[in-house]
Amino acid sequence: MESEQLFHRGYYRNSYNSITSASSDEELLDGAGAIMDFQTSEDDNLLDGDTAVGTHYTMTNGGSINSSTHLLDLLDEPIPGVGTYDDFHTIDWVREKCKDRERHRRINSKKKESAWEMTKSLYDAWSGWLVVTLTGLASGALAGLIDIAADWMTDLKEGICLSALWYNHEQCCWGSNETTFEERDKCPQWKTWAELIIGQAEGPGSYIMNYIMYIFWALSFAFLAVSLVKVFAPYACGSGIPEIKTILSGFIIRGYLGKWTLMIKTITLVLAVASGLSLGKEGPLVHVACCCGNIFSYLFPKYSTNEAKKREVLSAASAAGVSVAFGAPIGGVLFSLEEVSYYFPLKTLWRSFFAALVAAFVLRSINPFGNSRLVLFYVEYHTPWYLFELFPFILLGVFGGLWGAFFIRANIAWCRRRKSTKFGKYPVLEVIIVAAITAVIAFPNPYTRLNTSELIKELFTDCGPLESSSLCDYRNDMNASKIVDDIPDRPAGVGVYSAIWQLCLALIFKIIMTVFTFGIKVPSGLFIPSMAIGAIAGRIVGIAVEQLAYYHHDWFIFKEWCEVGADCITPGLYAMVGAAACLGGVTRMTVSLVVIVFELTGGLEYIVPLMAAVMTSKWVGDAFGREGIYEAHIRLNGYPFLDAKEEFTHTTLAADVMRPRRSDPPLAVLTQDNMTVDDIENMINETSYNGFPVIMSKESQRLVGFALRRDLTIAIESARKKQEGIVGSSRVCFAQHTPSLPAESPRPLKLRSILDMSPFTVTDHTPMEIVVDIFRKLGLRQCLVTHNGIVLGIITKKNILEHLEQLKQHVEPLAPPWHYNKKRYPPSYGPDGKPRPRFNNVQLSSVDEEREETEEEVRLLNSTIL
Repeated sequence: MESEQLFHRGYYRNSYNSITSASSDEELLDGAGAIMDFQTSEDDNLLDGDTAVGTHYTMTNGGSINSSTHLLDLLDEPIPGVGTYDDFHTIDWVREKCKDRERHRRINSKKKESAWEMTKSLYDAWSGWLVVTLTGLASGALAGLIDIAADWMTDLKEGICLSALWYNHEQCCWGSNETTFEERDKCPQWKTWAELIIGQAEGPGSYIMNYIMYIFWALSFAFLAVSLVKVFAPYACGSGIPEIKTILSGFIIRGYLGKWTLMIKTITLVLAVASGLSLGKEGPLVHVACCCGNIFSYLFPKYSTNEAKKREVLSAASAAGVSVAFGAPIGGVLFSLEEVSYYFPLKTLWRSFFAALVAAFVLRSINPFGNSRLVLFYVEYHTPWYLFELFPFILLGVFGGLWGAFFIRANIAWCRRRKSTKFGKYPVLEVIIVAAITAVIAFPNPYTRLNTSELIKELFTDCGPLESSSLCDYRNDMNASKIVDDIPDRPAGVGVYSAIWQLCLALIFKIIMTVFTFGIKVPSGLFIPSMAIGAIAGRIVGIAVEQLAYYHHDWFIFKEWCEVGADCITPGLYAMVGAAACLGGVTRMTVSLVVIVFELTGGLEYIVPLMAAVMTSKWVGDAFGREGIYEAHIRLNGYPFLDAKEEFTHTTLAADVMRPRRSDPPLAVLTQDNMTVDDIENMINETSYNGFPVIMSKESQRLVGFALRRDLTIAIESARKKQEGIVGSSRVCFAQHTPSLPAESPRPLKLRSILDMSPFTVTDHTPMEIVVDIFRKLGLRQCLVTHNGIVLGIITKKNILEHLEQLKQHVEPLAPPWHYNKKRYPPSYGPDGKPRPRFNNVQLSSVDEEREETEEEVRLLNSTIL
């Protein structure tokens, strides 16, 4: 129980303020478990309030002053609700870690008492592995279900399998004996809608009927998806990664990872992908996996009652989500580490790796693509890359960076316009319009009509002897007598040039529609559309380089490698590099993206081209702005997220950012033992602050601690219900010892246990660069600003974000004047040697003192100029 009492007093905080913020030196000795007699002095009188000078009292561990008042400590047992958080609030990482350490100590101290306690200890130790195992199993199963359903519903827009309605087009023709090599996608079992409705397989009438049915099914799927999202789970829209990044940083969004969101997101993701919109399912799969992790974490008290520990599970879940989205377990772990996680200890790395492994194993067992692979577009190239190809690879990186910068600015501008105009009030209409435009334009072009994953697969594929795609319509050498894997470079045929024009139109279409699609009120990922844009551009560049090498093989850059009859250029490799470059330009990922792409394609040999293109795209994109698309959407939605990638280079101080400002009302504070229940309730009702500093008294303004608004409210309500004699005039005591009260006084209420005894404090002259680092690395909710021990104000994460936004919009001087850091606040004591008066509020200075300081600043400034 000694450790539990220390925890209630705040001594388990990771802060040097743990000692200096204690109310008295006696409490420090009391924390060590000593039983001592103290003779108080004037200093003790100042620290302990109304205790008379020279009074002897006995202090024991958890004891109190001997007096006639018998105080029932309300918080000897935990109060339900204290230590929890409201919706759209930030968690206290330090407090959550302290709670977890105390829980761990309590379990270890009891595990030797009995076999049952030992079993509970083992269960607690293995609960982390159990929860990530369940998360991986659920993520893999749901991903396989989504892949199978999306493929079937995508093909439903074109026709149906009469022999087995649940088969997609490819599965329908697997067992047919009438399928030819040239027309492998045609079989009697598969019927197009034109064949079923008008009985025609060819001709204008058939084309028009298939066109109409394609648009009908696309609009139906899109309407059903947006309707389900709007009615049942509004949080199921979008990618989900910006919100997950914010949640992992410590923000609370109730319901965003709930069971309804999981159910609706799974269903509507299938519908959104099948509708043909320019979106992908990979980003939403991360959201789905995190929903699974959040739901399973409630089965284990270790995670259900601790928000910081729960975020370790969510980090592992995000790795599992990328693992099943791309078939890249290692890339998923690196994605969680590089892109989404805010706090990533070593044990979370191991559990993320295990969750990604389990999820990938389950998906491989389901085999949703029927190719014994984790992904649809697994490719193998038979030709190595050559040194001269680094130049076109870097050009693709430049294109990826330019595309990323353009997309981020255009999409954010459109999303901001959607929020500020009436158009944003009709999300269903917006989705229907976008789906209609997409379907009408996409159907005539075979490359836009394809499912985006199928398009990427075709663009990645190398042209072999068995390929019948128009991209492989080369003029063959009639002297070739045998089929080999390495086909030499050949002149492009009519089909290749036709395909290039169609790909150029598809590139323009994808660029425009992706800008307007990402952010609509259906599940929409960005990975696959960005990769498709890069793959189209890369394939075009690859074909161009291939033809250049064929017709000009005697140029010095080709002469050494590209001899006549040699196979030296692989256009599919350029498509893969372009896909990585465009995705890197949008998300600004580097290491994790390269690993994802080579796991995705099996192109381990091509890591260097991928690295060159990805780094180039990041450098080019950063030249236009360091924010990736997810950080830009976080800022657009106003989420309290401090990005660790941003550098703070300004010269402002904590006093410039703290609240209240000089023009604001004074800071609302609580006194240690001079306020009643009514006083505190009135302050709570009259203000909207999330917490209040607690000071010693009106005379002694020394900081005692910090009390949260929610904890105060819950504790007072609980005391009125469970404790007799607590009325509005009851004295509230935050001190270790209760002051002597008249016999007729109502019973006091002791709330010391809800008090944060070690709030983080900085002085008013602390550079904001240090303050921002403290908030980032420790995950603080707020930080108190003091001057000579006097509480001047408070800095919250919201204040820092507002300050950073203001600095982006205003140009700051290169260096402040030499008198910038002069003393701005009054000392703790007035000219008469007495403490400055204070009435439950911190007064920065009087009007006369402000006038004197202003005159002194003007005089110093004038002397400096002269």
